[in-house]
Amino acid sequence: MSTSRPTAARALETLSPAYFGMVMATGILSIASHMLGVGWLAHGLFVLNLALYPLLGALYLLRLKRYPRAVAADLGDHLRGPGYFTVVAATGVLGSQCLLLAGSLAPGLLLWGLAALLWLFFTYAIFTLLTIKEAKPALDRGINGGWLLAVVATQSVAVLSALLAARIGQPWKLEMNLLALSMWLWGGMLYIWMMSLIFYRYTFFRFRPDDLAPPYWINMGAMAISTLGGSLLIGNAAEAPFLHSLLPFLKGFTVFYWATGTWWIPMLLVLALWRYACKRFPLKYDPLYWGAVFPLGMYAASTHELVVAMDFPFLTTLPGVFLGTALLAWIAAFAGALRHAWHALAAGIRAGRPHN
Repeated sequence: MSTSRPTAARALETLSPAYFGMVMATGILSIASHMLGVGWLAHGLFVLNLALYPLLGALYLLRLKRYPRAVAADLGDHLRGPGYFTVVAATGVLGSQCLLLAGSLAPGLLLWGLAALLWLFFTYAIFTLLTIKEAKPALDRGINGGWLLAVVATQSVAVLSALLAARIGQPWKLEMNLLALSMWLWGGMLYIWMMSLIFYRYTFFRFRPDDLAPPYWINMGAMAISTLGGSLLIGNAAEAPFLHSLLPFLKGFTVFYWATGTWWIPMLLVLALWRYACKRFPLKYDPLYWGAVFPLGMYAASTHELVVAMDFPFLTTLPGVFLGTALLAWIAAFAGALRHAWHALAAGIRAGRPHN
């Protein structure tokens, strides 16, 4: 009897909760390409995302059916649990793609509803489990940049809500703008809470090369998507009186988010140089690397929208530079994913061959 089935079963059981980061990264590259007029790339990545999202969704549901204990254990794990927020963010990003690239309101509304439900479930399930569990890790072993995926998930709902608000009529336009504003503000508050803990962990605990996991790039990505949300709210202010009255606040905080995200870029590059060049940490594929691709693409998209919202023509070169960088990172991550899948398949085939 073939023994390849246990190999596949093990892969499914240990499937990373953060794998929807692939959809997030592909989706934001598509959106940024659309914003910058690279239509063929935007639509090609959109089609790819339409295949990736249901494929990963089916794998996650299959894992839930076959290994519910593993799923429950991940939800209550300080390091793996926040990875589930990629499901929320990926749903929001795909909904934004449907609106921007396909002009399809109905799928956008459907995905918005799904993203909102997923956000409610994962937000309160994960943080409740992390709160009530009795055995908890020390701060330096229990938190990393992946926690900020909760911010990204929140802001993805804000962004999709703002995009929908610009495309629907009254009275729902006002309600959708209020929801977008509320989620945008909550995401900002959540970033402040979490970033304080992460920065404290950075500077007051021993930091090893393996501690600098790719999700630390979410330090910047969370601020980039917050910038995008703020820029869209500024654009919606003309048709929402309560937003118009908040314009100075919206503009100030949007620039604040962008400046904070920009500050992180050199810091993260220096730390990456320390990790790979100075400490010789091996560079090999990890699904968490999609958490580093997404922030680069989001920075390109958010800076482009900031230029439009704030009339900052002196920043017009940045989106193109970061889109190119994000595309190179996406190609490297996608090639790594294909190679990883091929090796796993080959191992399963070898394990299934009868031995003489």
